[in-house]
Amino acid sequence: MAYIVFAFKALCLSLLFIVVASRSTVRPKVFNVQRHGSKPDGKTDNANAFTSVWSRACRRKSGSSKIYVPKGTFYLGGVEFVGPCKNPIEFIIDGTLLAPANPSDIKQDTWINFRYINDLSISGSGTLDGQGKQSWPLNDCHKNPNCPKLAMTMGFAFVNNSYIKDITSLNSKMGHFNFFSVHHFNITGVTITAPYKNPNTDGIKMGSCSNIHISNTNIGTGDDCIAILSGTTNLDISNVKCGPGHGISVGSLGKNKDEKDVKDLTVRDVFFNGTSDGIRIKTWESSASKILVSNFVYENIQMIDVGKPINIDQKYCPHPPCEHEQKGESHVQIQDLKLKNIYGTSKNKVAMNLQCSKSFPCKNVELIDINIKHNGLEGGSSTAVCENVDGSVRGKMVPQHCLN
Repeated sequence: MAYIVFAFKALCLSLLFIVVASRSTVRPKVFNVQRHGSKPDGKTDNANAFTSVWSRACRRKSGSSKIYVPKGTFYLGGVEFVGPCKNPIEFIIDGTLLAPANPSDIKQDTWINFRYINDLSISGSGTLDGQGKQSWPLNDCHKNPNCPKLAMTMGFAFVNNSYIKDITSLNSKMGHFNFFSVHHFNITGVTITAPYKNPNTDGIKMGSCSNIHISNTNIGTGDDCIAILSGTTNLDISNVKCGPGHGISVGSLGKNKDEKDVKDLTVRDVFFNGTSDGIRIKTWESSASKILVSNFVYENIQMIDVGKPINIDQKYCPHPPCEHEQKGESHVQIQDLKLKNIYGTSKNKVAMNLQCSKSFPCKNVELIDINIKHNGLEGGSSTAVCENVDGSVRGKMVPQHCLN
């Protein structure tokens, strides 16, 4: 009897092992978009074919799916990929996705949009070509409140536990990658490029996000390399090259009501080359909301010919009438900010601008081993400007600090 029981248990364990092993070796189902009706001729709109493939992959219950875009140029009108999906989806792009050149042909805020998805991966050697050249002259929002709304290249909203790797984004109409309410997302090995004279072509823009990691990425645009907006927390940026562009910017903050705190940012091993700004925090001088910006660490940062290497601007107001009229102090509190081993050259004499709010002075700003020399036409050594800031200093300090 004992032998029979033992044999039965052994048989059950063997069957269980076979089931588990078979599950672990199940390969994802591959959906090659070209085999499902897409044409890589650079002119046929493949939006319907792509969304059809997505729908099939998303609702598949028996395992993960892989959507494959082979080499070739796939013209694509505005498209949305919406979940939730039954299983993880891998989107491999080895070809070129080509946006409409005419901005009015995209009838949505983002050219390619992913929403309500978990466990999404996007990778490959391919390119997202936003064809922004025709759109850039239309971007006059700094002087025209009725300026046309241009589409960003790729957006993620309510996407979690996902990543994007190795893709190139070229010539966006507006920003390249936009993230809203995205959590636990990795961005690595990505290349982002747009001419430096074209406005609002931000590289990576995010708001209301958490636990984002950006690494080993090259960004050169006509606006912020990375823009960090309201409600973003636990952001880690490492081994990023930025230039041209406006640096890594927190803000602008405080313009709108009900904005949220921005906390726990780490920027390390970053190289700024020829940017207008490097480390930048900007808050509106007349704030509509009272929020906290705290626990920031900037470490091992190299600046080469940067206009404003270190720039805290709590009197930000770029459009009239603010240029001629003081509207009040910022209500954004900046505190617990560490800058360590920041070095290189500044185009302007003022290499360190810490212009904080009189109503909410910056608190606990640590400066450790700063060495930024002036390398501009004005001549003379680099200088620092401080307003309403309290903190501490250790190590080498060029320019000479001006903390309280």
